[in-house]
Amino acid sequence: MDTILPSSQSGSGGTPAPVVITPVSEINASCRLPLLVMFISAAVWLVIGSGFALIASIKFHAPGFLADCPWLTYGRVRPAYLNSVLYGFCLQAGMGLTLWMFAWLGRTRIVQSWLVTIGAKLWNLGVTVGILGILAGDSTGFENLEMPRYAALILFLAYMMIGVWAALTFHHRSERRLLPSQWFLLTALFWFPWIYSTANLLLITFPVRGVAQAVIAWWYSANLQIVWLGSIGLAAFFYFVPKFIGRALYSHYLALFAFWTLLLFGGWTGIPNTAPVPAWMPALGTVTTVLMLIPLLAVALNIYGTVGSIQPKGPRNPELNFMMVGAAAFIIVGLMNILTALTGLTAFTWFIPATTELNVYGFFTFTLFGAIYYIVPQVIGIELRSPRMVRAHFWLALAGMVLLVLPLAAGGILQGIKLQNPSVVFPEIMKFTLHFLRVSTIGELLIMAGNVVFLGNLSGLVVHLYRARATAAYSAVTAEIQPAKLTP
Repeated sequence: MDTILPSSQSGSGGTPAPVVITPVSEINASCRLPLLVMFISAAVWLVIGSGFALIASIKFHAPGFLADCPWLTYGRVRPAYLNSVLYGFCLQAGMGLTLWMFAWLGRTRIVQSWLVTIGAKLWNLGVTVGILGILAGDSTGFENLEMPRYAALILFLAYMMIGVWAALTFHHRSERRLLPSQWFLLTALFWFPWIYSTANLLLITFPVRGVAQAVIAWWYSANLQIVWLGSIGLAAFFYFVPKFIGRALYSHYLALFAFWTLLLFGGWTGIPNTAPVPAWMPALGTVTTVLMLIPLLAVALNIYGTVGSIQPKGPRNPELNFMMVGAAAFIIVGLMNILTALTGLTAFTWFIPATTELNVYGFFTFTLFGAIYYIVPQVIGIELRSPRMVRAHFWLALAGMVLLVLPLAAGGILQGIKLQNPSVVFPEIMKFTLHFLRVSTIGELLIMAGNVVFLGNLSGLVVHLYRARATAAYSAVTAEIQPAKLTP
């Protein structure tokens, strides 16, 4: 039964109007099925994507690897990896986080959770169709938007099924006060359908001509990777980190300032300064990329003010470890983007993929790992059975990320220096970078192992939940048919 509490809103006659607060058990029950579908599916796509990434990495120093299979050429495997991670994991896990935080912070159930579950299954169908289309050679050719038109239509319909009920869940909240995390999440909820529909209409359905295609593709990638991923990741950080350490966020005003400056500058940072377009476009991209230093400083000050003076007592919460790595990666990625915008040294080098990997995996994925490890035990009512496996996942993922990003970034800088030296021939430069690529392959392997552990941790919780339910149901049924004990 719902609990009735007084509210500051006044009813007729000036008396406080009652507010219906949904019990925690009912909130968790409404979240359980859709979130389990989203988070487990996201973990599966993360493993699949890391498998594609490992294949693509091996091909650089072993070109004959799987060379006889046209579906697994580098030109198909690389976009299959990016789209598996972006749409299979990032978008899906981000929507799951949004639903849970709208319900939990709003003290309300998810509206029509069964329809949300159908939308999640439809989303996975769209990702599956899109990845198969890419592997079959039916890619659009636009980075981060390679899925063919028929898959994009399924994804858009699925997102609308989930997004409409997420917005209604937010509308029906009992707790009217908004936290900074809800600002970011609500914006991200409407941001993605706008940029995704615009990019698909102007690049695929009614394609524009000439260099305008490249400009729109850069605009979409920047809005997806900087604004959308940044909004969801910072929303998770600004809520969970204060919760984990038991103190309030240092400054809501700094969070609001980071929110508006991220929206203002983040979407225009995608055009590189080497782009063959009118000069004002790369200039705009360079200026906005440098101005992204403002939200970076706001986030860094909020991080330091919130956790900087905390002295850990005993072992640190493993979920907090993921969050802190994600926060550090967010700041480093911003600085790497500024370096790329201000100098032409790293253009057309491995430094650019290193920045992308650190943003998608180091910042967003690590942050969502910490959030999911907290949310799933909450909604199913079972504690993590093996914190040791969570720590194993953390160290595998961290070691893999370092061995992936650091060699690519260092090799990219050295590659850029050699490219600017006219006395160094290009084949020599390519041979030189192979050493860094071999180390990055080890990083990909460790990341894949960490992703498998992550999937195993979530699957173990779900198996334990349904095993307990099956045992309870069996006991209830057999209790009625067992003969009663004779009383002496």
